[in-house]
Amino acid sequence: MASHNHVVGEGRPGDPRTGEMWGRLAAVGVILLGVVGTFLCLGGWLTPHELTARRFTNGFEEVNGIHSGFRRNHAKGVGISGYFDSNGNGAKYSKAIVFRPGRVPVIGRFSLGGGDPYMADSPEAVRAMALEFNLADGEQWRTAMIMFPVFPFKDPEAFYEQMMATKPDPATHKPDPAKMAAFVARHPEFLKAIQIIKSHEPSSAFDNTTFYGLNAFLFTNANGKVTPVRWSFVPVQAFVPESAAPPPADNKNYLFDGVIASILTHPLEWHLILTIGQPGDATNDATVMWPEGREQVDAGTLTITSVEAEETSPARVINFDPLILPDGISPSDDPLLSARSAIYSQSFTRRTGETVEPSAITPAEIRKLAGR
Repeated sequence: MASHNHVVGEGRPGDPRTGEMWGRLAAVGVILLGVVGTFLCLGGWLTPHELTARRFTNGFEEVNGIHSGFRRNHAKGVGISGYFDSNGNGAKYSKAIVFRPGRVPVIGRFSLGGGDPYMADSPEAVRAMALEFNLADGEQWRTAMIMFPVFPFKDPEAFYEQMMATKPDPATHKPDPAKMAAFVARHPEFLKAIQIIKSHEPSSAFDNTTFYGLNAFLFTNANGKVTPVRWSFVPVQAFVPESAAPPPADNKNYLFDGVIASILTHPLEWHLILTIGQPGDATNDATVMWPEGREQVDAGTLTITSVEAEETSPARVINFDPLILPDGISPSDDPLLSARSAIYSQSFTRRTGETVEPSAITPAEIRKLAGR
């Protein structure tokens, strides 16, 4: 199987491949933004509703405003780096080099969902961790994960519809409850997913959060056997419920300050857990959890050793495209993956052409937390 490393936009300024990314996207004819129905992406356009990556990204800007140089979603963040130690257990399911015993360098990012880079941290904010594994043969594996075990939307149209339903009304400056009620009535899977999410109490901080890959992927081992897999990163740090550690009222960056202080004190660790799918398990619907009791494989340990502001972090210019995959991992039939890929590329193209504004978490703040 050919590597997926260059399917859609490498995402680094100066990379000669970046200018070719839309041409490659059109050439491969990937599915862009459809789960319900079949929507073929040709040059970035969908039928019949013309929900394009451009239009979707415009939606983020309508709701959150335009913040120069920042991602249109998960705008507030910090850069992290470290390494992944594979224990070899994952090689049973995937021939990817990352699962062979050994160490792989990792660059990543902690962030909060939303397009406002200066939003206040809160327990309700969606925490995320994005990672880029740089493999010995030049391949890369990129993954962007959030704190929810399922995703509230099974297709990009539902995500876009809900985003527009929560857009503040110009007259009241608040969302129209009737629009949200109509959305929920049309999407019963949304309420089911929210019930699952609410059944998992959030943790108190980034460092004790489990991060889920959400979408299913297909692993191919050295013998050619293909297995559906979902992954998560489970913290070694002890779980503390958010209710046991309420946030301070006077620190709008408390989540980021907390994880920065933790990393400056000692490395943080997560176990990469592979959940092995069985025949009949949904691979095209991220709102659905796989049944309890599925085999779980501990494939190794992620160690985060350093943290820095986005101004100085290489993560700022990485597009954490979920279709950047090494040989041995391939997309499932969940077209949300292609939707994410196209929208991330659209966001990347816009922000890299803009003046970069200072982040909420500045180098000076990190130096202050480090005591120097």
